[in-house]
Amino acid sequence: MAMASATEPQQERDKAFAPVLKVLNGIPLAVWTLIGLLLFWEAYVRIASVPPFILPAPTAIAQEFRDYGHRLFPNALVTMFEVVFGFTCAVLIGVPLAVAIVYSTFIQKGVYPLIVASQTIPKVAIAPLLLTWFGYGMAPKIVIVILLSFFPIVINSVMGLRSASEEMIHLARSMGANSWQTFWKFRLPHALPSIFAGLKLATALSVIGAIVAEFIGADQGLGYLILIAGSNFDVARQFAAIICIALIGMCFFFTLEMVERLVIPWRNKADVSGDA
Repeated sequence: MAMASATEPQQERDKAFAPVLKVLNGIPLAVWTLIGLLLFWEAYVRIASVPPFILPAPTAIAQEFRDYGHRLFPNALVTMFEVVFGFTCAVLIGVPLAVAIVYSTFIQKGVYPLIVASQTIPKVAIAPLLLTWFGYGMAPKIVIVILLSFFPIVINSVMGLRSASEEMIHLARSMGANSWQTFWKFRLPHALPSIFAGLKLATALSVIGAIVAEFIGADQGLGYLILIAGSNFDVARQFAAIICIALIGMCFFFTLEMVERLVIPWRNKADVSGDA
């Protein structure tokens, strides 16, 4: 009886801590790794007395968000608009161009090699030309985002559309499907995983393109804030802007991944069955 009464408080404590343990177990390992790195970073800066103009502490960067948020977030919205609008234009250009490359021998032989060759030109080199042609407004930044992000969309879309087997195409035609039905019912669904792989790669490049464009010439945006903060040796503000850029890229990527799960539900089922 005494032993049973002694285990009852232990069981009550276990029940009390069960929700907390469930929440802790639900936190991804990457989050714990990030927390550990931040704690190490904070401790190193304080123990080694690193000057803030060389490496600010995470708490100093957090303070920058609170004190300078009224400038960070409006400029983050400008950069986000450049990324989203440029990426959307790249998709509207890249996917139809990939379809034309697959279905047109002329475009495949006359245009596709030029698209591949154009990627050897550094976009930073042509950015000043774009500023000369379009001015310092939003247009040159959108163009640079498109130029950086549309290539992986085209390449992966072409690979996906070409990956449909000849047996599948012959089966579709033997069932009486015309060219449009063959594309819509067979080629496109088969190509969607490859297309989304290109889209997800293009999300990172679109963010890079927007920041590069703002470095070249801008009066607003996170890239502009990084340049201004660098000229004032305000490294904490630079880190705050960089964190905003990373958050934009992550949100954009995971949003696209959610869209992929909705558009290609059969791939998720295949992954689950494969894990099992």
